Amino acid sequence: MKNIRLFFISLFLSAAASAVAGTPTFEAQPAPTPAEENHLNLFDYEMDYTFSSNFYDVHGDFGNGTSLYNDFSYSHRFLVTGKWYFRAGVEYERFDFGGTDNGLPDHLQTAHALLAFEYVVHDHAGAGIEIDPGVYFQNNPDNAFDIPAKAFVTFPLKKDKIFAVVGVGFALNQTPIVAPGGGIIWLFTDHLRLEGVFPKPALVYNPSDDWEFRIFGNLFYESYRTEDVITPERKLQVHDAWVQYSEDRVGAQVSYSGFKPFEITLGGGCTVRRDFDFFRAEASAKTRPAPFVKFEVEAKF
Repeated sequence: MKNIRLFFISLFLSAAASAVAGTPTFEAQPAPTPAEENHLNLFDYEMDYTFSSNFYDVHGDFGNGTSLYNDFSYSHRFLVTGKWYFRAGVEYERFDFGGTDNGLPDHLQTAHALLAFEYVVHDHAGAGIEIDPGVYFQNNPDNAFDIPAKAFVTFPLKKDKIFAVVGVGFALNQTPIVAPGGGIIWLFTDHLRLEGVFPKPALVYNPSDDWEFRIFGNLFYESYRTEDVITPERKLQVHDAWVQYSEDRVGAQVSYSGFKPFEITLGGGCTVRRDFDFFRAEASAKTRPAPFVKFEVEAKF
């Protein structure tokens, strides 16, 4: 809780100094105390399972489907100067789909690099740019290269209380190619805050340094190169096409970080919609809402 508030206070002071001094200059700083250090190694594993629901808004017999999401990532931060870091790592994500054999992909996956330049205070990035070059594919990684990127900046609207976040996302094989993001962060108290920032808005309550309760939304969109997609819908019979797969979720979760350096999260809620959008073929297949469960473990050291 204290680190969250210190993070935003530091952002405010940084923005104010830049406004007064103009172009920022970087000076050597004394080594931070252990309480002020940013962790250099970041590991994350997440697994989400969405239960079965029916497809809709398509012709033909698409039946029903489930989805299982697994995500592994590791990054290392390299100090550049002051609180600016270069972060480099790798990530592997995979969706596995069960249910009716309807010709849609039974899995989608990506292996990509994580490359970022960020302003970091108490392990929280207040501004940065990240690119994730890699292969986004069904089975064959050939001709499946993409380079998604995002950039964001945080600045104060009301001292130590309300902050604005402005961001933008980009990928060659998504629609639209460039998409906006952002919102506001409102610190109601030392224990309660609103992170009204899309695509992952949340209301967060920290009763202590080890416990966190979060009501959240998550708008996940990512594009993959598919192979032979032959479905009952005549319009949805494509070869080597890009699909933009999305899952829109709302839910709640609880996290415990007392087992240092790990933080363990359990959660669940509703996946409001899943969508296989073959946007260049102007065809898609969507599912109705279904419950989901979530497990995640993070480590910072």
